[in-house]
Formats: sequence, C-alpha cells, structure tokens
Amino acid sequence: MSLDSYRTLGRSGLRVSPFALGAMNFGLAGGWGASVEESERILTTYLERGGNFVDTANFYTNGHSEAILGDFFAARPGLRERTVLATKFFGNLFPGDPNGGGAGRTAIRAQLEQSLRRLKTDYLDVYWLHNFDRHTPIDETLRTLDDLVSAGTIRYVGFSNTPAWYTAQAETIARLRSWAPVIALQVEYSLLARTVEGELVPLALDGGMGIMPWSPLAGGFLTGKYTRSGIGDSKRGAITGGPSEAQHEVIDVLAAIASEVGASPSAVALAWLSARPGVTAPILGPRRLEHLVSNLTAFDVQLSADQVDALTAVSRPQLNYPYDLNQATGAMLQFAGATVDGTSSSVYPPLLEDATRY
Repeated sequence: MSLDSYRTLGRSGLRVSPFALGAMNFGLAGGWGASVEESERILTTYLERGGNFVDTANFYTNGHSEAILGDFFAARPGLRERTVLATKFFGNLFPGDPNGGGAGRTAIRAQLEQSLRRLKTDYLDVYWLHNFDRHTPIDETLRTLDDLVSAGTIRYVGFSNTPAWYTAQAETIARLRSWAPVIALQVEYSLLARTVEGELVPLALDGGMGIMPWSPLAGGFLTGKYTRSGIGDSKRGAITGGPSEAQHEVIDVLAAIASEVGASPSAVALAWLSARPGVTAPILGPRRLEHLVSNLTAFDVQLSADQVDALTAVSRPQLNYPYDLNQATGAMLQFAGATVDGTSSSVYPPLLEDATRY
C-alpha cells in the first residue's frame, strides 16, 4: 500500500489517501511548530508521494496554517484542484465577539469567508464542525452547511469531537430532510486513546461515516522516545511528566513488536490503527520532514494476527456504562448458552437451578 492507494471517505464518492496530512503544526505562532519553509517541504514530499488529503483548521497557529497552504497552492497552478483540502470551523479568532466562533449561521458563513481568503481558494472539499456547540440548534447548523453544499462553496460535511448522541441526531435530521449528510468523523484514536470504540466507532460503522483519527501517535507517546528511563526532549513529556504506568505497559508491548518486525514504534502503531474497523485515514501531523518520512514507513509493516491481538489486548480500554454491562451480560441473557453469529454465551446462573419451576 502507498499514499496513492486511495479510499472513499465514508459513504461518499470522495477518494482520499490512506493517511491525511494534518497541518496543525504549520506556522510558528505560539512559539512552536514548523517554519514556512519546512511546512512546504513536508507538503511537497507528501504530495509527490501520491498523497492528496490535506487537513487544517481556521485557528491553527492563529490562521497561519491556512495562509501557508493558500500561498503554497497559489504558487502552483492546477495543484489545488488535485488536492482534497479540508478545514474546520468553530474556533473564535476575535476576542470579545460572541459571533466570531461556534456553529451558528452567522458564525459559519463568516468563518468560511475568512478561511477561503487565507486558503486562496473558492471552495473546500470537506468542511468540519470542530466541536460540539451546545448553544446552537443542530438544524440551524445543518441547514447552513447544506446551503453551502448546494452553492458549491463546500463539497462535503464532517464532524469532529462531537458526542455520539449529537452526531446521531445530526445525521438522522440530515437524511430525513435530504440535507448534506455527515460523511466522516475526526476523533482522537490511538493505542492509548480507544474510548471512541464505545459509541462513536459503532455509530460511524452503522451510518457509513469514515473515521479519521487525530493524534494517532498519542502526542508522541507512541514514537519510541518515551521509555521507562526517560522522556527524551519532548515538550509534552516535560509538561505531563511522561506516560502513566498503564500507558507504559502498552508502550512496552509496542516496542517489543517493533523490534520483532524491524520497524519503528510509530510505524507499528500507525499500521495497527489503519487496520481498525471503519478507519479511513489517520491524520499525520509532522513538525519536521523526517517525521513524515518515518511515519510513512507504516506502509511497509506487516503484523501477524498474534501481534495485532497482543497490541489490541494490552491497550483495551475501560469503557463506561452501558457498554461494559452489555458486553458482560448481553450474550448470556439473550442466548442462554447458544452460539449466535459466532458469539458464544454462558447460561445465566439461576437457569442452572430450575428454569421451569415457575
């Protein structure tokens, strides 16, 4: 597999690379990130290797990320049309202006105009709602986005970081009213962040939404630089104190399997994630070109079934109610010892005594 082994994004006709390039680190606002020159080297390498999916957001590096992308494509006529370009709305760049962010009609249109100006384009391929807006009716958000799809200003709609109940409500309303559907979800997902498997992943699988994991390397925790003997030179490690004991258990197994297959921990972690049900395109967020080149070696990783099982088992999340209850008792209560669709069950203990005495 390679970056030009394209996949359709959710239940849509949009073809995208199996890894998206995230531009959150493009720009130096805030004192960290990649310079314009390094950002362009990363972009060039990604696109030359067949990548076609570039993702950013309006407030990344205070808008500089979008501006870097806009200048890059403007200087290369014809390349923009071959690239799936996505950005997000929600973040407010105007302190004190209550309508500067969020998912209301006025805010969406204003944010879109600003993003299009910075990106130097007249349309977006995917426009993401970046967070849950509890202050705006969902129909207002959906109708506004549908109007923009009808106008051709955006092509597809995606949600990011939204609760499952809200996302399900939005998808149901959109389909009942024949509005533009939600074709994909951007969610935090990695070997160290699997709670999305409780509600959001089943929702995406049922609704035909592509899953795009962000932070697939858990902010660097899965790169191999974090060991029990130290945290390297990572800024995140210096702030957080490094991985917890439970996280180290996952990292230890990851490192062992990486050694077995002769690959980096990053590549193994990305290979495992790419093969998870429903995952379309994990988002790589390199700050340096070597990060991107290293991450793309994930295409060369071949994990055995035992290695996949080991990673899956050690990273298994503790999911909350009602997932835990359904997993523990669902098959036992409904199948009473039978096997259905490959799921076997035990017999509910009271039935072992006398199931017919009443």
